[in-house]
Amino acid sequence: MKILDVLHKDAILIGLKSSDKEGVLRELVTPVAGISGIEREKLFQVLMERELLGSTGIGAGIGIPHGKLKALESLILAFGLSRNGVDFDSMDERPTHIFFLLLTPENSTGTHLKILAQISKILKNDYFKNQLMNAESSEDVIFLLQEVDDDF
Repeated sequence: MKILDVLHKDAILIGLKSSDKEGVLRELVTPVAGISGIEREKLFQVLMERELLGSTGIGAGIGIPHGKLKALESLILAFGLSRNGVDFDSMDERPTHIFFLLLTPENSTGTHLKILAQISKILKNDYFKNQLMNAESSEDVIFLLQEVDDDF
């Protein structure tokens, strides 16, 4: 499986408008609610509960909010880009610009961990991160991911 196998084009949001964690999570779950058929507020609550355990803002301008839902049938990945940056309570206390939101069924621990590792791996490449920061469309994001997307 690859990142592009689970990233929905409709869930690629360029130019996030929110300036805080809650707003960004609400923006990111909006298309995911339509894709999954799960109520937007339920998705938001799952993510906020996970954030209470510790921020998913991993630093270096990256956030990987994630959570598990019993009602979810398959893994869903969304992407968001904030040009201005967001206070996401990151470990390095710097603004977060690049977001990969991951929601998985409760019973998919192995796949959940593998995709988190794959996302972390590709985002260690500064050139790739800069390219993502300059993406103008969902097509740009998909094109960039095709270059680095390996099976996980």
